[in-house]
Amino acid sequence: MTSGETIRIGGAEYGGTFAVESSGALGFVLPGELVQGVGSNGLPRIAEASADRVTPRCEHFGACGGCQYQHAAYDVQVGMKAEILRGIFAQTGLQDVPAIRTRHAEAWGYRNRIRLRVERGADGFRVGYSRRGTNDFLPIRECPIAAPLLWRAAEALTKLGGVDANSGRWLAATSEVELFCDGGESRLQMTFYLREASRDGGSFPGFCGRIQAAVPELVGAGAELDPELNRRVRRRWDGLAWGSPGLSYEAAGRTYWVSRGAFFQVNRWLVDRLVELVCADSAGTLAWDLFAGVGLFTRVLAERFGRVVAVEVGVEAAADLAIAGKGGKGRPAFEAVHASTLDFLKGNELQRERPELIVLDPPRAGVGSEAAAILARIGAAQVVYCSCDPVTLARDLAVLTRDAYRIESVDLVDMFPQTFHLETVVRLVRR
Repeated sequence: MTSGETIRIGGAEYGGTFAVESSGALGFVLPGELVQGVGSNGLPRIAEASADRVTPRCEHFGACGGCQYQHAAYDVQVGMKAEILRGIFAQTGLQDVPAIRTRHAEAWGYRNRIRLRVERGADGFRVGYSRRGTNDFLPIRECPIAAPLLWRAAEALTKLGGVDANSGRWLAATSEVELFCDGGESRLQMTFYLREASRDGGSFPGFCGRIQAAVPELVGAGAELDPELNRRVRRRWDGLAWGSPGLSYEAAGRTYWVSRGAFFQVNRWLVDRLVELVCADSAGTLAWDLFAGVGLFTRVLAERFGRVVAVEVGVEAAADLAIAGKGGKGRPAFEAVHASTLDFLKGNELQRERPELIVLDPPRAGVGSEAAAILARIGAAQVVYCSCDPVTLARDLAVLTRDAYRIESVDLVDMFPQTFHLETVVRLVRR
């Protein structure tokens, strides 16, 4: 877009951009707005603003690469996401898709996990994210979508680095830090990703102790090499640990153990609702929970099915899943399998006993066409697909609905307010 060009904005597109009259797309605008050139901040200059435009809550919005929708009223954000989802389904050729139901909750302070970059400047240590569209460091003073405990802990880190020499040394060696808390903000875990292996591991407990004195919710911390470093180098150092290796997370009326580094749903306001949608009133003899994580859905299914098989490939989550699968203390047991979903499906496609329900909760890459084809051949009575990427979801649904299934319901669960990301729960029933 040239500095003096005037264009009218079209509909929202997946990825945080909006269509324009001629061609291409723009971000940080809204449907129907008139844009005239680009301002000195690199953002579109709004000549005619939409009535749906609001003042962003975060001072870093537009510069930070994290959020794309803070300038839109929240109900409008949800509506745009539903329209985007419908459009992707239509482009993929999916037919007979029922009306999309939307589910949402509080739009701020929802994230139970954030990962911050750490840099040392002339005025001390700073934390931040990447500047929009680049890998440049953007120091930040707030993150309104994060649980308040996470930001309070981040501020404590930067202050400690300026007053405590040992803390300063550890922060100077840190490229990124991940913070994860439980839904009630009573327990906190930290993982420090280091630029090089530490030769002074004995001082790590002292560093963590100083953090805990400032942030009493801290129950454990770890240090490991930055994943961007060469894998050969990473294998030379086992990392460091202090305190508890994980934390207890209350969700859906149950207590889950989540090891440091294991996946757990990020929106602390909507975890319970997500479990309700996925598990609903399902019951029967056999269920499979694929991409099971630490067993968020598995635990509920194990109370309703005679037998449940849960499959997870991630090392940390699979270990937590295996422990949970032993049951005890009034909890039913289930079978935990450490494997990729594709390998599991290949090995079980010809088994005589077929599940009545299969739950899928893959990462953004989706299930994949090969696994979807096997699922179609297995032919469980119901499949519930929980997706965090509508493009790969539509691709996989095209395979599942070709002959084997029809879509019974679609729920858009806004797990990621202020961003273009969206969660979708699709329930399929055998034709």
